Amino acid sequence: MNGQGSTLRVLDLTDEKSRLCARWLADIGAEVIRIEKPGQSAEFHWEDLGKRSVSLDIEFKTGQDMFRRLLETADVLVESHPPDYLDSLGLGYNELNKINPRLIFVSITPFGQSGPYRGYKASDIVASAMGGQLFVNGEPEKPPLKLFGSQSYYLASIFAAIGVMLALWHRHSSGKGQYIDISLQECVAAALDHVLPRYFYRGEVARRQGSRHWNGAFRVFPAEDGYVLLSIFYQWPTLVGWLESEGMAEDLPDSEWRDRDYCLEHIDHVIEILERWTKTHPVAELVEKGQAMRFPWAGVASVSQLLASPQLKARGFWTEVEHPVTGEKFRFPAPVLNRCFSSHTHPPNRGLRPFDTPDGDK
Repeated sequence: MNGQGSTLRVLDLTDEKSRLCARWLADIGAEVIRIEKPGQSAEFHWEDLGKRSVSLDIEFKTGQDMFRRLLETADVLVESHPPDYLDSLGLGYNELNKINPRLIFVSITPFGQSGPYRGYKASDIVASAMGGQLFVNGEPEKPPLKLFGSQSYYLASIFAAIGVMLALWHRHSSGKGQYIDISLQECVAAALDHVLPRYFYRGEVARRQGSRHWNGAFRVFPAEDGYVLLSIFYQWPTLVGWLESEGMAEDLPDSEWRDRDYCLEHIDHVIEILERWTKTHPVAELVEKGQAMRFPWAGVASVSQLLASPQLKARGFWTEVEHPVTGEKFRFPAPVLNRCFSSHTHPPNRGLRPFDTPDGDK
């Protein structure tokens, strides 16, 4: 317990690499105080929703003294400065642990606090490249392609938030805080899905597949008015029958195509036929009829279609957010975990947020 109530208090001393970590902690009930240099408080980022802020400069003694006072009642500090930077200011973990032994100190850096790359400069795309993600993303026979968004930053924030949860559980029994060292490169490498297991156990090097799933199960196809994601071999006879009923199955009804291995060996031919067929139908028709036949198909939603989604509207996904300085209002995703905890399919909320506890401890 921090002496100021039962809600977790988080100090956010991050940049774009990990700003989302504290945002997620705020979404599920933590009191998050963002530390900003003077003159920066007017900035507004979607990763800062739900946070409070205080203006101080930790490079000066006055700011350091204020920061230490905040640390006395804090439960968690999340920071993303280069290794040794906070130590050089007398604000490293060993010093702050003396002020608050229960403090959970999270450092998020490109390559972690140790190793030959610890001092390397990096960005999201650097972490993606050195974590193996870039190598497997893109079209076959073309250079690697960057994923949309800052995926390494998001992954690191997720792992850091999980680390905070585990450290809180440990503190509940031990009474002691912990230091958590998060590496962007390691987070990317840890989320490579099938790539590493296939290499370790089969000796297979994953190739770039474009819009095709790695095992050929799914692919994005052009339709008459957009793009649609189709399962290729799921209920294969039914799919071939559908094409045949429209006179577009070509040679797929032949007996050799009933062998899945044969289909996979000649998947480019299968895709060519399916692509000619999907181009003759609008997306909605393919999805509606496909779903009615129990195919896991989906249209590739544009931004405008996402905003108009009846499913998201029914779930209360969108909320209105007011800019704290200009007063301008924006439509914004509501906190996902808050919706989860208030769902009718879960135990009723008894007035406690996820980070609140009946006995005042976390």
